[in-house]
Amino acid sequence: MSRIDATFAALQAEDKKAFVAYIMAGDPDVATSLEVMKGMPSAGVDIIELGLPFTDPMADGPTIQLAGQRALEAGMTLNKTLAMATEFRKTNETTPIVLMGYYNPIYSHGVEAFLKDAKAAGIDGLIVVDLPPEEDVELCIPAQAAGLNFIRLATPTTDDARLPKVLQNTSGFVYYVSITGITGSAEAQAEDVAPEVARIKSKTDLPIIVGFGIKTPAQSEAIASVADGAVVGSAIVDRIAKGDTPADVLTFVKSLADGAHRA
Repeated sequence: MSRIDATFAALQAEDKKAFVAYIMAGDPDVATSLEVMKGMPSAGVDIIELGLPFTDPMADGPTIQLAGQRALEAGMTLNKTLAMATEFRKTNETTPIVLMGYYNPIYSHGVEAFLKDAKAAGIDGLIVVDLPPEEDVELCIPAQAAGLNFIRLATPTTDDARLPKVLQNTSGFVYYVSITGITGSAEAQAEDVAPEVARIKSKTDLPIIVGFGIKTPAQSEAIASVADGAVVGSAIVDRIAKGDTPADVLTFVKSLADGAHRA
């Protein structure tokens, strides 16, 4: 059982929804992002999404794009991102880490070497937004064989004809994108999300976690109430961009986590 599977099993046993938090590795620098990352479990984060900085983040809005630019300008690389995960694992063996990003840095590193290095660093799952199911042989299937969950995105435009293909080799959980568009743009609405989550649940036993457009504790609670949990990224990254201290960022994260856990 992977850390992700174990986390959802424990949450289910408590009849509790999951809270997933995203930060960009190395934003604004390694020390700050590592301090935030290390504080996340105590702030109620069940799964950490660690962004892998990339120059052309096509699914991301300005907030995450700028975070990636700050990280890259500070010298962040794939190897340093994995080193950050390794450092986190020195004090936390249980909280799952999902690496979220794009295929180019992984391809440049070499798939076989990347999977070995990611596993050694304590990464539990991958979200690679620009690799569709048609490319599963590239990374998805090797990742599963290496013991890493490969988490797929489903969106409001993923119709019933497409959905089985999306779910085919997905493991860990399904990430439902609540809006059409980029991260940090429109706000997620529980009444729109609920029927879509139910539709996906009719096709899979995997947990459905909803992200994009969740900015407040009330929204976190509302979305988690109609899914298996909520993901927040841009709203947290915004706090980092404004220069909030790690302690202040984590206070905000806790308020979002408390919202999801109330659902």
